[in-house]
Amino acid sequence: MYRKTPLEPWIMGKIAGRLGGKGSLTRYLIETYQMQKLKETLALAIDKSPFYRRRLNRRHVEKIRSFKDFQELPFTTPGDLRQNPLQLLCISQDRINRVVTLDSSGTTGLPKRLFFTAGDQELTRDFFQHGMSTLVRPGDKVLILLPGELPGSVGDLLADGLRRLQALPIHHGLVRDPGAVLEIMTKERIDSLVGIPTQVLSLACSESPVQGADKIFLKSVLLSTDHVPVTIVSYLKKTWGCRVFNHYGMTEMGLGGGVECEALAGYHLREADLLFEIIHPETGEVLPEGEEGEVVFTTLTRQGMPLIRYRTGDIAGFIPEPCPCGTVLKRMSPVRDRVQGRIALTGGGILSMSRLDEALFAVKGVINFQAALSTENNTDRLDLIVQAAGWAAENVPFLVERALFSDPVISCNFRRGKLILAPIRVEPLRELRRPQKRVIRDLRSED
Repeated sequence: MYRKTPLEPWIMGKIAGRLGGKGSLTRYLIETYQMQKLKETLALAIDKSPFYRRRLNRRHVEKIRSFKDFQELPFTTPGDLRQNPLQLLCISQDRINRVVTLDSSGTTGLPKRLFFTAGDQELTRDFFQHGMSTLVRPGDKVLILLPGELPGSVGDLLADGLRRLQALPIHHGLVRDPGAVLEIMTKERIDSLVGIPTQVLSLACSESPVQGADKIFLKSVLLSTDHVPVTIVSYLKKTWGCRVFNHYGMTEMGLGGGVECEALAGYHLREADLLFEIIHPETGEVLPEGEEGEVVFTTLTRQGMPLIRYRTGDIAGFIPEPCPCGTVLKRMSPVRDRVQGRIALTGGGILSMSRLDEALFAVKGVINFQAALSTENNTDRLDLIVQAAGWAAENVPFLVERALFSDPVISCNFRRGKLILAPIRVEPLRELRRPQKRVIRDLRSED
């Protein structure tokens, strides 16, 4: 029997304060609240944001009575955040508490800029406090392996949320030297940690420099900021004997979007602050529950820079079956890929990071890898650079190649002479690379 996600009573409290509801949370209460907040957000955007004043038709917006009406509104895209960041603001710049600049992976080269008020950031602290209560108890020591040097950064806001739980946050930042982090985990007797999947994997794949009675004992791990391969989750559970939770969020959402409950069966969403949709990546049509598509969200409570129908580029779907924990909150499947990360091979089939992840992270000792597709003699060529633990077997290149051929798309294209596999390059683990978006670089157009 699983404990119900703590997000449900938290969301009920927010809705009850608004609607005066009592008793149990229902889908009707959630959707009534969301529709009211949608109308407020749209009114704010049209009145205060030059971008949305131009983009949205006031008369059309005032006639919105249902979610179906709302779904006729245009999308906001990452390109809009690059081209018009100040135009999306709904308040004066002197009321902005934090500005986040995200390097662009798009063709324009312009970064995305996000603006948050103190109130916007308080919403994130509140979510972190209640979301982390699933895996953290008062008195627990929690190691934070995320950026947190600046006030209002993700690590800083998470630490504030943990203190409200009466837990003890220990901020380290990104992992550079796995051995040094393992020493901290042992010395401080860390109960839980929060980090990036491949960085946490590097810890589990490194031998502890501390020997004797002191051992690492983790109750839980929360993986965030990147897609979480199933094979990494399995390795962490086996190595540390801990529960591994998955968090979904991005800076555009205000850093928090959803988190798994004790059932570990999909994200429970932050439905009092965000409205989620799943759309067809090409047509923009809203898809029914159970179908996979692109994740779109709308902010419901943000004041500084509200976003309306923002396209994330992430691929996921709503899970129609009820969660084993018994909540009425929506459940979303884990994000494994991005729309632009699914690459069509010349010989047919789709190659994606999720396919490579599940194949390569199943090879013992593989910590990270880089993948690129190029053209050689009018044939696709796949190049891989693999980073491996020091104890990994000498035949890692052979094991990686064998793992690749276990994927039916790769093996079929190879057998048909439509795909060349370049010699596997292996790098020993000396210092971890700075985390970045893990994508397959498609260099074929350059060739």
